[in-house]
Amino acid sequence: MSAIGEPQSRVVPLTALGRQDVGRVGGKNASLGELTTRLGASGVRVPPGFATTADAYRELLAGHGLRAAVEERIGRLHDGAPLEEVGAGIRALLLAEPLPESLRDEIAGAYRRLAEECGRADPDVAVRSSATAEDLPEASFAGQQETYLNVRGVDRLLDACRRCYASLFTDRAIDYRERLGYDHLAVALSVGVQLMVRSDLAGAGVAFTLDPESGFPEVVVISAARGLGETVVSGEVDPDEYTVFKPSLRDPSLDPLIHLGIGAKRVKAVYAEDGLTRTVDTPDAERRTRVLDDAEVRVLAEWAVAVEQHYGCPMDLEWAKDGRTGELWIVQARPETVQSRRRATTLRHCRLSAPVPGPLVEGIAVGEAIGQGPVVALDAPVDLDRFPPGGVLVTAVTDPDWEPVMKRASAIVTDHGGRTSHAAIVSRELGVPAVVGTGDGTRLLHDGMPVTVSCAEGEHGRVYEGALPYEETQTDLADLPSTRTHVMLNLADPSAAFRWWRLPADGVGLARLEFIVAHQVKVHPLALLHPERLDTHDRHLIERLTEGYLDRGQYFVDRLAQGIARIAASRWPAPVIVRTSDFKTNEYAKLLGGRPFEPDEANPMIGWRGASRYYSPGYREGFALECRALRRVRDEMGLTNVVVMIPFCRTLGEADRVLGVMAEEGLVRGENGLRVYVMAEIPANIILAEEFAARFDGFSIGSNDLTQLTLGIDRDSEALADVFDERDPAVVRSIEVLAARAHAAGRPVGLCGQRPSDDPGFTALLVRARLDSISVTPDSFPAVKRTVAEAESALVS
Repeated sequence: MSAIGEPQSRVVPLTALGRQDVGRVGGKNASLGELTTRLGASGVRVPPGFATTADAYRELLAGHGLRAAVEERIGRLHDGAPLEEVGAGIRALLLAEPLPESLRDEIAGAYRRLAEECGRADPDVAVRSSATAEDLPEASFAGQQETYLNVRGVDRLLDACRRCYASLFTDRAIDYRERLGYDHLAVALSVGVQLMVRSDLAGAGVAFTLDPESGFPEVVVISAARGLGETVVSGEVDPDEYTVFKPSLRDPSLDPLIHLGIGAKRVKAVYAEDGLTRTVDTPDAERRTRVLDDAEVRVLAEWAVAVEQHYGCPMDLEWAKDGRTGELWIVQARPETVQSRRRATTLRHCRLSAPVPGPLVEGIAVGEAIGQGPVVALDAPVDLDRFPPGGVLVTAVTDPDWEPVMKRASAIVTDHGGRTSHAAIVSRELGVPAVVGTGDGTRLLHDGMPVTVSCAEGEHGRVYEGALPYEETQTDLADLPSTRTHVMLNLADPSAAFRWWRLPADGVGLARLEFIVAHQVKVHPLALLHPERLDTHDRHLIERLTEGYLDRGQYFVDRLAQGIARIAASRWPAPVIVRTSDFKTNEYAKLLGGRPFEPDEANPMIGWRGASRYYSPGYREGFALECRALRRVRDEMGLTNVVVMIPFCRTLGEADRVLGVMAEEGLVRGENGLRVYVMAEIPANIILAEEFAARFDGFSIGSNDLTQLTLGIDRDSEALADVFDERDPAVVRSIEVLAARAHAAGRPVGLCGQRPSDDPGFTALLVRARLDSISVTPDSFPAVKRTVAEAESALVS
């Protein structure tokens, strides 16, 4: 028998492999060898192991006429034999064929050496398939073959290897090669064998070096579940999710974790007593807590970035944590193949074009599209002729056996799974919208029910009854003109911020804290600080919402900071103007626990709102929490592109008091580059523009409130709707006067109202007034950008 590592060897240690060996051992094993030999110096740990070669598989086929028998059965498929019958027949042939003696000896010898290295007899190993096609470099066979975990002893290892070889002819693998026109016998299979990481005692998951939904390249997204990683990949579990901002990761003094979501993690995969694995319920304490701490998240993110830089492309990695040692390991790495292939200059946008009813179910949105059709609820994959093209597949969870059905679906809905589950990964590859992790989709969606599946509303996917009207547009961003006037975005929903990263916007002109507070925090800040003023019902709901927090004010700070950070990261390093909270008292009262802290006002629109709350004893503690969140984003996370903006500031004295409170809370204008803007939405802001300019670094016009207070009209009045007009000469004159006075004082002026998104004429008016920036909704950005360019050209001519 030849020595391991020699060219004729049938088994090769990972330490002797690199990415040049794809044709020899397949992409998966070649990549593990590359990580082992090239990235160990960067701290990346890969479990030791070995791989069988493609030639070893070909030697197996050459024995006892096996190749001819496989060819004969493939011929039957082409003559019309059922795929299931052909696949089962070929797998039976491979399972019945003994491995060549020379291959058995080399596998057994490599396993004994692995046992000596780790100091354990019959060590538990993972046995994974790695398909290879030397002459087909564009082929991708990920997820089509089998993996076996917790395999112990030579006999079980040899049996697992034989089953891996047979899995090259699963029905899904045959179907894939048939559709792409590949020669079945040109594809070989390598078996990778690695020491098991005892993640059954800790956790495991996946990591992407970009956002898997939007392709935003400046983050690492890590999913984590308890137990072995197979539940994350299969979608059986809703995992934790950690989003790490790469620019902050480069500075060890900064906290790069900009989003943390705790998943349900209802089940986990563990070792079975008789070998292999089993799925059990996750204990409540493990479900409620994080799988990874901040330090572990940072290590995995740093490894992911190192792998990405080494390969020169976005990567998809699998990781595991050993519960005995606490060590982290990388167990797979492959190029990300969906978002990285999208044209960076093309923006596809879907939106529902009419008011929508309440959703039937909600979950995690996969993709950004909308699909429609009749519900087809299934417990197991069916023959293709039994699944109508264009149906909406509804099931508990998918695995690779579902892929032929998934290809025919207009949309997919699952009860379980996260953004890195099988259903999510395949849906992205197919370009099919999916809503995963609904919890009860199979119970509430019934066969034949017409539904609309929307993944166009941020990270939450929704399923609505009926075929709702929607619009779809494609924009070539390379065709958009450049402009002197900055065109920025109005953003409120952090979960949707990354999807707009391709827009060539000049930053965010308005990020509203109210949306984050209402949807991410969900609780009135003072209710967190003063639970003694709440009734039993609200106090109980808040206790459940803030479970794990001894300091409930910190819950507010964490949620708010993460929401701001995602918006700020999406445009880094361009400015992101974050407006502090501007709820009216009636809106604050509707937050959980809000009623005891808010007065009843006859006209909240011009009542206790904006700046007047921040220094008031009735809200100052709440504003302090807002300041803590902003300081964390800027100073601890490193997102110094955040500009703070104060709304509804009526007087110069009020401005001084608010800036004083901010300074007391650690937000000092000018320190660490902090800029503070003021909303120009009250006539006093225009009349005293020079004095406000001495206190603030810029102005942003709120056209709705400015029109309301200039014309003396309640902007919500239906009776006066025909009189309410931002193009009224008095409002236009105010805008022009502010621009002139602010520029004379060296201060920029922008506008962040809705009108420019709807009215090209108003946009042209703002350009003529020489505003520095116009902030609009993302879907209207391309049209507004063109309008601004045309208006600027008209000014020159």
